[in-house]
Amino acid sequence: MSQVIGLINYGIAGNIHSIKKAIKEAGGVVKVISVKEELKSVDKIVLPGVGSFKDAMHELKSDDLFDELKKAIETKPTLGICLGMQILSTLGFEYGKTEGLNLIDAEVKPMLVDAKVPHMGFGNIQIVKSNKLLEGLENEEFYFMHSYEMVNYTDIATLSNYGGHQFVSAIHKNNLYGVQFHPEKSREAGIKLFKNFLEL
Repeated sequence: MSQVIGLINYGIAGNIHSIKKAIKEAGGVVKVISVKEELKSVDKIVLPGVGSFKDAMHELKSDDLFDELKKAIETKPTLGICLGMQILSTLGFEYGKTEGLNLIDAEVKPMLVDAKVPHMGFGNIQIVKSNKLLEGLENEEFYFMHSYEMVNYTDIATLSNYGGHQFVSAIHKNNLYGVQFHPEKSREAGIKLFKNFLEL
């Protein structure tokens, strides 16, 4: 039986449709989650992300998803994508200071780089701590689109460079995975990453 992947719909994530399509292509069954009761029926969780840290946290709280989602993430394999990775942090500094899900000891800050922001386009990842999600993806390029970065020193899985600036492009802690890039926009490499996630 195929695993059911719970794709969290917190109102602002404009990339839900393309992530759903990519996970299906990788062989997964997707259930879009909008209410906390539905979290019980999924095997794994994907936090999509387009929008701002502040709005994302506001939506999770106003939809009454915050507490149950945090509990579910602590026990189920979870993948945060772009903003979905960032909100796993303790704090975000987009439009003021906002508390995150506090599952990764990190802060999300503006990218201070001598180049155009947002950082958009394909880029490499340098694996510093290998894990099953990244298996076979060492030499692949992924699509980035972000103005903020996660500052973390303990759970770094990959680093990437932009404009001479090194930033965290993936994290891993226990059952938690996060990628700053968009696998759903990264062609075959992205589908392979979703396949790896399904096999966790």
